[in-house]
Order: sequence, then structure tokens, then C-alpha cells
Amino acid sequence: MAAKSIQSLLEDIRLVSELNFQIVEAVRAVLRAQCQPLSEELKYGGILFSAGLQFCGVFAYKAHVSVEFGHGALIQDPWGHLEGEGKGRRHIKLRSLDDLQSKALADYLPLALAAAKQAQAA
Repeated sequence: MAAKSIQSLLEDIRLVSELNFQIVEAVRAVLRAQCQPLSEELKYGGILFSAGLQFCGVFAYKAHVSVEFGHGALIQDPWGHLEGEGKGRRHIKLRSLDDLQSKALADYLPLALAAAKQAQAA
């Protein structure tokens, strides 16, 4: 059932913006390549990802796709692409497929997973 719900969300994203659909699918591909085992869950209007514990999510908006890190405030940000100033979350906004590379998304994923593990241990 969850796969069907995620598929429905993806179809809705594609109806609104082909580019955002492609970005979301590219984010999912990067996550699948880097994080195993990986599970997906439809929640809060986006897709949440877990690799033993929940550590990030992807959300499509009108002008961008956001990759959200629930414990992003614990991430040291060597590349300077994290946005947000709250006490917990940080995110990366993606406006093109090139942004996945230029904003070092793949490099943030192990940091986000480590931050989630650190928060769980605290």
C-alpha cells in the first residue's frame, strides 16, 4: 500500500512539474545507491527515508525540491549548502538536476544519518 501511495504522490508531482518529478526521482536514486537497507514512507506530503532510523525526507514545492534533514542542526556543514536556522532541522533546496551534484547532496547523506544516530543516542 505504501508503494502505491508513494507512486500516487510521484504522479501528482509530475502533473505539476516534470522537472521537480525528475529531481525527486534523482534524489531517490542517490539515496538507494548510498543507503542500504533503505525504506520509504509517505508522510507530511513528502517521502521520508529510513536506514535503520529516519534521517531525511524529500518534498516537492512549486519552485524547488527540498531535501530535509530532521537532525540537520547537528551536521557540521563543510560545503555551506544547508539552509535553516531552527533548533533541529536543516534542508537543501534543489532547483535543477545539476544542484544534486553542485550542492554535494550525496556527501550530506552519511552526515545526516550520523546526526540522526547521534540524536537517538542522546
